[in-house]
Amino acid sequence: MQNCPDWLREYPGAVTICDPQGIILYMNERAVTVLAHGDDSLIGQNLLDCHPEPARTKLTELLATQGTNSYTIEKNGIKKLIHQSPWYNNRVFGGLLELSIEIPREMKHYIRTPK
Repeated sequence: MQNCPDWLREYPGAVTICDPQGIILYMNERAVTVLAHGDDSLIGQNLLDCHPEPARTKLTELLATQGTNSYTIEKNGIKKLIHQSPWYNNRVFGGLLELSIEIPREMKHYIRTPK
């Protein structure tokens, strides 16, 4: 994908970017390692084909509504935060960006009050 900053390639969280039809445009090194077992051949494929139901339906909805979705998962003892959100280029919907980052099993939560 053009215009991705160089630092994103080595960002420690998995970053996957798709276009409005769900075609994967970009996967950083971590996404290729974790999600595609080191194989970048998913780039150019439709991300909907990579997900079972009900995730496929949720992604279809996010693409149609330019929506946002966040949740946590745990796999092999590793807890992760998944955040899926729209990205834009000159205010035109470009598709979805998914960020997957490892988080501690127990995480502090702060409530900030405005001053």
